[in-house]
Amino acid sequence: MDEHLYRLLKRIALGLAAAWIAWGLYDGLIAGGDPARKDRAAALRLLEDGRYAEALKAYDAILDADPDDLAARRGRAQALLLGDRLDEARAEYDEIIRREEAQAGDDPERRARLGVTYANRGILEDRQGDYRAAMADYARALELEPEVAEGPGWLTRFMRNQPEVPPTVKDRLEYLRRQFSLPEGQRLLRVPERDAAQRPYKL
Repeated sequence: MDEHLYRLLKRIALGLAAAWIAWGLYDGLIAGGDPARKDRAAALRLLEDGRYAEALKAYDAILDADPDDLAARRGRAQALLLGDRLDEARAEYDEIIRREEAQAGDDPERRARLGVTYANRGILEDRQGDYRAAMADYARALELEPEVAEGPGWLTRFMRNQPEVPPTVKDRLEYLRRQFSLPEGQRLLRVPERDAAQRPYKL
């Protein structure tokens, strides 16, 4: 083997080994300070696999140990929403927003999470036919976290087998505003095949 190629491959192997060791140290020492992290990741996988009842049980187990775990609460709300338990999901989102509003302050990261929670509650209200509440939540979401206007990225859409970009909360807000500007008899507030493509945002 060419000496130059051998040295290059050796450097690549050493670099990969160093990255693997660094990840192991991070995972075990730094990120390992959050005992529920792995449980939340497992619950999220269940959620993404469409196993909503199992995801709900997993999130409930996390919340039994720590009722203040807002990340698990957000996951629980999504499991309820995607599992069509809309009234329960709405109560959960109301509680999350109450807690997040109290904590967010001027922290950009917390405000972004709050914006995503408003977007998800808006999607839920939209599904329930509470369009004016959905519009208010979509507007609040865009104010707190303008990136929700971009919708899910290509990787998320790939994982969901969703080749086309679904309507974003911005798209839906603009559509609802146009419809509410029309006389009541001319409004078309629900387009089932298009509305079904809208999925909650994940954090």
